[in-house]
Amino acid sequence: MKTLIVILSFIFFSLNFTLNSQEISLHEQFNGRYDFTAIGNTLNLVENNSSTNCTILTGSSANLELEPTQNITAAYLYWAGSGAGDFSVNLNASIITPDRTFSFTYSSKLFFAGFKDVTQIVQSQGIGSYELTNLDEIDISEAYCSTGTNFAGWAIVVIYQDNNLPLNQVNVYDGLQAVPEAISIQLNNLNVVDVVGSKIGFIAWEGDSSLAVNESLKMNNVLLSNPPLNPETNAFNGTNSFTGESNLFNMDIDVYNIENTISTGDTSALIQLTSGQDLVMVNNIVTVLNSQLPDATIILSDQVQSTCSSREIEISYTVSNFESTSEIPSGTPISFYIDNSLVGQSQTNQNISINGQETGSVNLYVDPIYDQNFEIAAFVDDTGDGSGILTEINENNNSYFLELNNIFSNLNPGYDCPINPSQGLSPNGDGINDVFHIEGLYNIYINHTLKIYNRYGTIVFKGNNSNKWNGTSNTGTGSGLLPVGTYYYLIELKNQKNDIVNGWVYLNY
Repeated sequence: MKTLIVILSFIFFSLNFTLNSQEISLHEQFNGRYDFTAIGNTLNLVENNSSTNCTILTGSSANLELEPTQNITAAYLYWAGSGAGDFSVNLNASIITPDRTFSFTYSSKLFFAGFKDVTQIVQSQGIGSYELTNLDEIDISEAYCSTGTNFAGWAIVVIYQDNNLPLNQVNVYDGLQAVPEAISIQLNNLNVVDVVGSKIGFIAWEGDSSLAVNESLKMNNVLLSNPPLNPETNAFNGTNSFTGESNLFNMDIDVYNIENTISTGDTSALIQLTSGQDLVMVNNIVTVLNSQLPDATIILSDQVQSTCSSREIEISYTVSNFESTSEIPSGTPISFYIDNSLVGQSQTNQNISINGQETGSVNLYVDPIYDQNFEIAAFVDDTGDGSGILTEINENNNSYFLELNNIFSNLNPGYDCPINPSQGLSPNGDGINDVFHIEGLYNIYINHTLKIYNRYGTIVFKGNNSNKWNGTSNTGTGSGLLPVGTYYYLIELKNQKNDIVNGWVYLNY
């Protein structure tokens, strides 16, 4: 079953306003058997309006419940209120200062929100009661009380892993976007494979059950509702869909079915909010998709091997399947390029599991036009023409680039590489041994000289890297083919040690 769940954190206020905001963007992504839950509580004693007591608590508590198979992976605390900001609070026994803060201003009235990664705290304590305290710098002056804009509250979004879950992708978005009358928020980085079981949920502040002026929550233009707890005309009404509570004054934790609002293949979704009187501040959005897709990445080792006798190199690579929700199948192609020209290919040998890796190597011939310095580009899931065979969570992380410098320094004249002259020569035009073959000489010792002697010690041929011996004489002792017989060679390598190699070769036709 494929599932989409979205958690929205909202803050609402009455009246018209002027607002500065920070756009919602992706904060963190989890891939695997993950899901989430959320806890929190308001600090308002009653529903907020201009005729009620402005007293606000300095702390409140909520209880985290998880199944024994659900292991906490991440926990993110958000807190907010009226005023310039309170950025030192307590979560149980821990002093909390924010990793990031958000703020906006309306008619000289300030409002704030804070974010803190509290993963270690929640992992250490686990299930049980969580109390946020010392949230005491909340402005409840006449400017806020008379307009019903005094509020405070907190919430924790908990990401957990459970081997009983399907393979999911969890995206955590946050920022600060506000609604005067209507707002749209585009959620990207989605991968909708199946819509069965899709949900949307939210955490909201200042959701008055008695106030519902043009109030709606939509996704992709579809109006959401969960009657009788959350009617479509009053989404933010102080309820908790997980517990069935309806007395969360100025706070909502609700979940809606959205199977009819998204489609298979969607990569984005549009969240739409309207409110005729309340200002809405969106602080956090979480999406959960059961996508079950691989995510292939590749890196190259910088320990590249080359040989004396050729411009062939051996390069090692590692293909990984991190941040994935499915295996990479065996036979997934890997291609290697220099200057956008294909120079070699390989493939995965086994299925690569979620969070798994596979190491391999490939031999690549590097054309001399690339000289000593060039860049190798490796692409996993590439058939050699830029196309792949996989559908992946991320299609933009399949490449790795490695700059190689002086990789063929062993091909310089000063390098001490062995040569292997042939002992036979048959220049009869059949394409086999028509010239004196000397393995390891011509591509390496390009400045060498060659002298051929007959059995009387007379030089009959002088050659070099571009003039190879083909059984003829070029020394003034006559031209044309030399007679069958044994000849002697002397090769000056012209390397740093001025090595000389000599021996014999038999000429036949």
